Amino acid sequence: MARAETGNRYSVVWFKRDLRCHDHAALIDAARSGPILCVYIVEPTLWAQADAARQHYHFIRESLQDLAMALRQLGGDLRVFAGEAVEILSRIYANSPFAALFSHEETGNHASYQRDLAVKAWCKSQSLPWHESRQFGVLRGLSNRNDWQEGWERHMAASQLHLPEALQFFALPLAQLPLPSADQLQLPAYEPRQRQHGGRILALQVLNEFLNDRSQQYRGGISSPLSATSACSRLSPYLAFGCLSLREVVQATHLQIKRLPASALQQRRGLEAFISRLYWHCHFIQKLESEPALEWQNLHRGYDGLREDDWNEAHFQALIRGRTGWPLVDACVMMLHHTGWLNFRMRAMLVSVAAYPLWLHWRPVGEWLAREFLDYEPGIHWSQLQMQSGTTGINTTRVYNPIKQAQDHDPKGIFVRRWLPHMRRVPDTWLFEPWLMPPEVQRHCGLTVGSGPDDDIPLPVVDLAEATRQSKAALHARRAGRQARDAGAERKRIGVHPRRVHAHAGGHASVLRDAAHEQAQPGAADQQGHAQQHGGMTQRTHDQPRQPVILMNHDSSCQWHFKPGAL
Repeated sequence: MARAETGNRYSVVWFKRDLRCHDHAALIDAARSGPILCVYIVEPTLWAQADAARQHYHFIRESLQDLAMALRQLGGDLRVFAGEAVEILSRIYANSPFAALFSHEETGNHASYQRDLAVKAWCKSQSLPWHESRQFGVLRGLSNRNDWQEGWERHMAASQLHLPEALQFFALPLAQLPLPSADQLQLPAYEPRQRQHGGRILALQVLNEFLNDRSQQYRGGISSPLSATSACSRLSPYLAFGCLSLREVVQATHLQIKRLPASALQQRRGLEAFISRLYWHCHFIQKLESEPALEWQNLHRGYDGLREDDWNEAHFQALIRGRTGWPLVDACVMMLHHTGWLNFRMRAMLVSVAAYPLWLHWRPVGEWLAREFLDYEPGIHWSQLQMQSGTTGINTTRVYNPIKQAQDHDPKGIFVRRWLPHMRRVPDTWLFEPWLMPPEVQRHCGLTVGSGPDDDIPLPVVDLAEATRQSKAALHARRAGRQARDAGAERKRIGVHPRRVHAHAGGHASVLRDAAHEQAQPGAADQQGHAQQHGGMTQRTHDQPRQPVILMNHDSSCQWHFKPGAL
């Protein structure tokens, strides 16, 4: 039976992207040490970033409601504040000094990392211990990734953590204030009407549905935008915001595999492939953890200046408005805009189209997509943006032909016609290239194809074949040039750690990647350049000898309790 405590020897549990009670290391460690205060902070600086969206905020609010309900069932509550983290923690400490701060490590964007550095500095100034637990298969402070896979497997195989039977909660004597709205946070007004909703209750339902039913279509169904909606797990937003622990998803999947009859070969293979995807989920987040600068600068510095000086705003506007002229591309943009979700292959195609025929730099495209993806996970997001844009210096150039992708994955135009109403009047003959329709056919169909804003179907913004040829030539010329060779040699000189992923019982495919340019820490020359613009951020560690960036205080900070139905 939980009970409230009023003494000051308590610990603060700071929830971030880990909105659950189950398998929550920070919460459980704090609860074992004595009374706890559970806190979530709505941070204006984070919500002012270019990757923040209204749909993210509302998804979090829905998830916080479930978290608050779970804590009430345990005899406690969730105290939610608005303001910068250091400001809020200082306010709590001034009101009722606490003994320790507990949280999960967070591999987020640059702003969240700087926030964590500021919190570390504040804790040090108060001689206050900050205990950070591992969130999932990501390790902080790695010098290389040689043994990373084994660590991931050990973590996922370990027993899930459970709360002690009796918890003590600290009753913080601070008044509650209204929840800030998305408008008050000045978040862009648009929100997908068909997005998934947040919270652990829904997350468990989605997990159960996938394991028992939809996983039968996982293999072979996740590539096409027609089938992917129901074939994919749809768990990504719940993992991104921590409504589920990755470990419980991995273990639940292994358990389902064991339960399947021998005849369920297709489903078994689908679930094994899904586990492999969960492995890669952590792999890419680890890359951002080890090389945070990949969020804003080319991973391979030999590609600096490749696209930056050729920005074409008209091309970008055509992309984000779904007016590129390539039906599958525009349909994907429309689906994403209305649902906040798109399957991986179509995401890769969007980035490929942006990077090659449209020749757009990955960073502004990535900021737009971060706002559009409900499941935005910085580590996966920025790694994939660079891979698909060809700026890693490691991966094979990935160029997706949107016409061929449509022929392969939407041959009857069902998906395109679902999201582009004007395409419903286009005869099948011109389904993939409607700009080739003769004028008399356009008139017969009651359509116009052209470059004007009022035309029903836009002309392609560029000649696909020629623009793709030129972009690949520019990329390959840069790859073969001295600038790229020198940058690659520098990366080798300062530390190369080849990575090998072997086949194992969990169903991972054997992989041997050329990692000759991978490294865990930028060299001194790179560090100096980073420091000038981004506070010298290299490998993530809160013990780095650098000046923390103290975030701006907001006098309008507020705090509230969650009540049933308050959200």
